[in-house]
Amino acid sequence: MSSPTLWVKSAATLTPDGFVEGATVQVAAGQVVRVWASGEAPTPKPADEILDLGPQLLLPGFVNSHTHAAMNLLRGFSDDLPLDPWLHQHVYPAEARLKPGDILWGTRAALLEMIASGITTFVDMYFALDEVAQAVRESGTRAVLGRGLITVSGRGEEALAEASDFHRRTQGSADGRITTWLAPHAPYTTTPDYLQAVGEAARALGTGVHIHLSETRREVEDCLAAYGVTPFGLMRKVGLDRQPLLAAHAVHLTADDLESFSDWRPGIAHNPISNLKMGCGMAPVARLLELAMPLGLGTDGVASANSLDFFLTMKASIWGARGATGDPCWPNAAQILHAASAGGARAVELHKKTGAIAPGLAADLIGVSLQGVGLEPVHDRISTLVYSATAAAVKTVLVDGKLLYQDGAFLTLDQEAILAHAAEIGRRLVAKN
Repeated sequence: MSSPTLWVKSAATLTPDGFVEGATVQVAAGQVVRVWASGEAPTPKPADEILDLGPQLLLPGFVNSHTHAAMNLLRGFSDDLPLDPWLHQHVYPAEARLKPGDILWGTRAALLEMIASGITTFVDMYFALDEVAQAVRESGTRAVLGRGLITVSGRGEEALAEASDFHRRTQGSADGRITTWLAPHAPYTTTPDYLQAVGEAARALGTGVHIHLSETRREVEDCLAAYGVTPFGLMRKVGLDRQPLLAAHAVHLTADDLESFSDWRPGIAHNPISNLKMGCGMAPVARLLELAMPLGLGTDGVASANSLDFFLTMKASIWGARGATGDPCWPNAAQILHAASAGGARAVELHKKTGAIAPGLAADLIGVSLQGVGLEPVHDRISTLVYSATAAAVKTVLVDGKLLYQDGAFLTLDQEAILAHAAEIGRRLVAKN
């Protein structure tokens, strides 16, 4: 017996070809069937469902292409520090106090924030991934999960085996909403031989690799000194250009790096807030767009970025890029809105599943209101969405056609219980011994 059809009506729906005024999106079995123009949709059957969003705009759900979700437990406890001491003197000691169950609650708390910001898919690099996967299943969101892999702990081989096992057990679970990749942390926390082994494992599993690359100038200089190539050059040297690769940050790219992209197109996860806040610099967004790279936006973890508001991430992408180049026109709002959805999906090889409102893709949809103080009058919808709106504009969130959030209410997660548990865990993690 076929499932009932869902008809989603809105003031306008953003498709790959632009806004369709007064559109109705037909959804069946979790997928978009068709976008009907105003007055053209057939009459729903008695068993069908109708979701009328009134004056809201319907957009594709956002794709957070790089984060560490459970690190929202560490929001604001170690700010205004350079990256190296921030990691080694503050974050790592706090993470050493994590207990079983903490990452589950931390991820749940992050999902509240992401869902309310219109993020329907997130790409996570962390550990205790069974707990992360549980939170994804409960929430109804979509995720690409990768266990962080390092060799400095002496457990690199064991961790890779655990990551491979997690992939075999979890890939395609949660009704297909969970994808698993391998996630070596960075060139400076692993060795070339280990990275080569990760690449071999990824190819054997038929999956991709998610890694931090070229985040700081020092990282690039140290890699050149040790191996004679940049971090991106090292990826090619160890064979990590032979399967899908998502590079988080990509701030300090050399002319050789950019030239290499002519025949190698890794996904780039641009994290403007954490990069600017940590003084790392700004990725060459304009140049990456000129090269038509698969470019997505990421929040990074809340421990460094302090917020999962994806509207703030879009603004920072433009402010940072224009501040770095002095060009007031590039990138523009439409390019960054594209990076926030379709670009992020392509960067992590999910573009055939999500990232746009089009027939055959998952009905990962968000309803946004541009009514109210600070938003009106609306002369240009995309301009207002990117430059003026905040997460508060998000009123409706669906994944696979299922409602997760509506008018400030979470329909799959217990907000009160989650925030209480997360606050208790956070206090323990940062307590002085």
